[in-house]
Formats: sequence, structure tokens, C-alpha cells
Amino acid sequence: MAVEHKAYARVGFLGNPSDVYLGRTMSFSVANFWASVQLRPSDQLLIQPNPTHDLVSFHSIHHLVHRLDTEGYYGGVRLLMAICKVFYKHCQDKNIELNKPNFTLSYDTNIPRQTGLSGSSAIVCAALNCLLDFYNVRHLIKVEIRPNLILNAEKELGIVAGLQDRVVQVYGGLVYMDFSKENMDKLGHGIYIPMDVNLLPPLFLIYAENPSDSGKVHSTVRQRWLDGDEFIISSMNEVAGLAEKGKTVLLEKNYKELVNIMNRNFDLRRQMFGDKALGALNIKMVEVARSVGAAAKFTGSGGAVVAFCPEGSTQVSLLESACKEAGFTLQKISVVPSFLSEEESKSLITY
Repeated sequence: MAVEHKAYARVGFLGNPSDVYLGRTMSFSVANFWASVQLRPSDQLLIQPNPTHDLVSFHSIHHLVHRLDTEGYYGGVRLLMAICKVFYKHCQDKNIELNKPNFTLSYDTNIPRQTGLSGSSAIVCAALNCLLDFYNVRHLIKVEIRPNLILNAEKELGIVAGLQDRVVQVYGGLVYMDFSKENMDKLGHGIYIPMDVNLLPPLFLIYAENPSDSGKVHSTVRQRWLDGDEFIISSMNEVAGLAEKGKTVLLEKNYKELVNIMNRNFDLRRQMFGDKALGALNIKMVEVARSVGAAAKFTGSGGAVVAFCPEGSTQVSLLESACKEAGFTLQKISVVPSFLSEEESKSLITY
């Protein structure tokens, strides 16, 4: 029988990008956008290209070049291949037998490209879930390990990223994550704590339909952090601390303070990375939101912004008008609840 799974876009809510700097973050899954993968038994193992996202037929050379300029050279086929390889090798290493016939993997996605909503990892996550169920090995691969497999598949392709996105796409809902060196060294993964999605206030997503200016200047932040740059280290530690503060603020429903935390998260990022690395269009999205008094920060590395209007519907109307005038798309965010089964939730390490 065919197996099908969805994995959803995510918003890096607080603490990003400290997940790749042994920090702490908070993220949630977004029901507005998703990737779906279907696995069905077949005589030969086939990775099926998507007719839209793996386009190989064009109206003209102009069409081909425009497509490459706006969406790049790669679709989802390579992502499916990579997770198959990583999954197989992990099972080999752990002596997990895979006794099933061949299969065909196909996918689709409506996650906008280059918007910092983790479209690539959503495809990989959905595919991993299909493989877990097809081979009936979900109970043999701990939920905390699954984000590592997704990240390893992306590393196969030269994609540089942290665990944050993969964790929340595996877990669903709202998740607080601690990637401290102690946890990573001892456990091989962070401590991931699911939280009640109802703690979140109404939030909005802002993005550009064609985010051509996504901050393409290479950043030196990673190397400076590795070199012990005091400014980068102290700033990144403060960013990580914002996720911890945000956890307390949400539990107390102190949304006035949430405004300050969200804005500070972006301001620190801007100080560390600089405007050229962030991109003028990305910065403009934040500034448009702040022009009406909304709190705003990146959802990821750029391409989309999460906004909070603490003054309610009147402020939301002002934000709608400001986004429309600036040419940005505004959507109210719908948060996906946790995907974890009761058994998986009980098995989590949360200390």
C-alpha cells in the first residue's frame, strides 16, 4: 500500500540563528505551507521528478534562463535520493533490517522558494517519515535522532544548516530547543521540549513573491565565532538567551515583553551579519512591519518575516495596508499541533 506524509514549513520564532552556535531556539510548524511525499511499492526503485519543481522542458531559452535565475538549478529529486542513502546507511550501522520490495518516491510542495521557511528540509522530513512507515522501523529510530538524519541528508548535498528546522518539522507544534555543547557532546543531539501552541499570540507571515534580493553576500560570522571573536560570541549568547526568556514570557503570556524580545532578536542579527549579508528586501520587510508598531524578525535566514501586532485588529489592518503598498504578501499564521504520538512524547529526554 502507498504511504504518504506531509511536513510543514516552519518559523524560527526566537533564538535563531544560535542553533548552529550551540545556542537555544524556539520554533513552530506552519500549516499554511507544506511538502508532501508519497511512497508506493514498485518493481524498480524510482525517484520520480515533479513536473513543476524538476522542470526539464521549456517554452524557450528565455524561459529556461528565467527559471534558473528565479528558482535555481535544483528541484527535489536530489533531496529524496540523499535521504534514501542516509536512511539506508543509518539502518546498516544500527543493524536494522530493511526487508521490503522496491518503491517509487514522488513529492510535491507549495512552500514558496527562497523564503526562509525550510522548504528543502520539509521534503526530506516527509520522505523520511514515508521510509520509517514503509519499512516499519519507526519504533527503532528515536525521535530525537530523526532531525540528525534529515540534516545529514542535506549535508550530503552541501546544504549548510542547523538542527532547529529539522527538529520542529519532525516534532510539529511549538518546540523549545537547547543545543548546548554539553547536550550535543553527551547525547549527539539537543534537548527538545514541546510546548502548548495555544501559548502563542496571533502571528503573521510577511514574504515577497519574488525574493531576488535574499542577502547573497557571504557572511564571516561563522568563522569569527570559531576564531573566538568576543563581539560575535557575546551577541550570539544573547540571541540564545532570548529563546529562554521567550519561553518564560509565553508561559506567563506576557506579550508586551514578547515584542521587545522579537525585535531584539532581529537587531542583534543585523549587528552581527550586517545589511549586505541580510539583503535590502529582507530588511525592508522588517521595517514595514515596525512602521506600524508591530514586532518583526526573520523566520530563518531571510526571505520571510514573522510579525506580531500587540495592539490587535486595528494594527493588523495597518500592517495589511503597509504590506500591500510595499508589494509584500501578508498571511495570518496557522500553527500545526504536535505530531508526536503518546509513546514518542513519553520517550523524550527533557531534562
